[in-house]
Amino acid sequence: MRLGFAVKVLGRPDLPSNDARRWQSGPHLRVSLGYLDAIFDYLAASRITMYRMSSDLAPYLTHPDMPQFHNQIAECAPELGRLGARARELGLRLSFHPSQFILLNSPDLALVDKSIVDLAAQAEMLDCMGLGSEAVVVTHVGGVYGDTVSGRERWVTAWERLPEQVRRRLVLENDDTRYDVADILWIHERTGVPLVFDYLHHWCLNRAGLDQHEALAACLRTWPAGVTPKIHYSSPRTEMRLIERKNRKTGKAEQVQAPPIWSGHADYLNPFEYITFMRGAAAMPDFDVMLEAKMKDLALLRLREDLARYAPDVAAKESEQATAEEPRARSV
Repeated sequence: MRLGFAVKVLGRPDLPSNDARRWQSGPHLRVSLGYLDAIFDYLAASRITMYRMSSDLAPYLTHPDMPQFHNQIAECAPELGRLGARARELGLRLSFHPSQFILLNSPDLALVDKSIVDLAAQAEMLDCMGLGSEAVVVTHVGGVYGDTVSGRERWVTAWERLPEQVRRRLVLENDDTRYDVADILWIHERTGVPLVFDYLHHWCLNRAGLDQHEALAACLRTWPAGVTPKIHYSSPRTEMRLIERKNRKTGKAEQVQAPPIWSGHADYLNPFEYITFMRGAAAMPDFDVMLEAKMKDLALLRLREDLARYAPDVAAKESEQATAEEPRARSV
């Protein structure tokens, strides 16, 4: 079992995740790949074998009004190949998770077309890196636009239009407000798309009333033989919030306490909930866990410490994987 985190490296603030310069400064995928190579050093030194790359790795790559950026993948093919080889050497599982603007089920066909172009670009980068089937592109169903039934049907229609290189990489995740596990299972039955079970989203939206481990098992079964499934795991935010609000009597702004937003990701992971969840899944096939915590890699490292203290049986599954991969850091 791998544990991973997404994009930003908080343990090393000097390691940017992508070239974030504005278009006027000529940002490029080549710069981002240099950053990514340095991140690989950090991952290897930290024995972290799963990482979600920034969806902005190639800046302005598909922007319709900026053709000067459209050839970045071809221009960086050698660098992508070398970095992919290094990822394989380190045993790294890499992925992309495009932004919320990827909407395959939109009634606006122009937006669907743009979403397909963006997905194809990210799949192409993974192909150029020479990565196997575990390197996936994660997406959500999209908007409701009236009702979930027609929304699901439009997603299936869009799936039929996807290029083969996207179908090989694309996986679908349940979300917290629109499409639950039952919805994405319905889509899987019609497309065969593998499903990513999101633990927190399942708590937030579960119209079908599925037990969490029943839902997890159903999602794991959708993955092809020989490909390790992945899931998303996070704890809900629990702290009180201070927000600014205008006092109706005085008209002046004042700070007031507001309750937590349960669907928000916490900074760290509650180890006891994680331990309970993982012990309940002990008899299931192996899967990898992408941690979606605000503190990113620091949350992963803290969870590793907590598991070693409170649940050596759960910690052992991740440590066995990290040891088996034997990642090697370079001197920098």
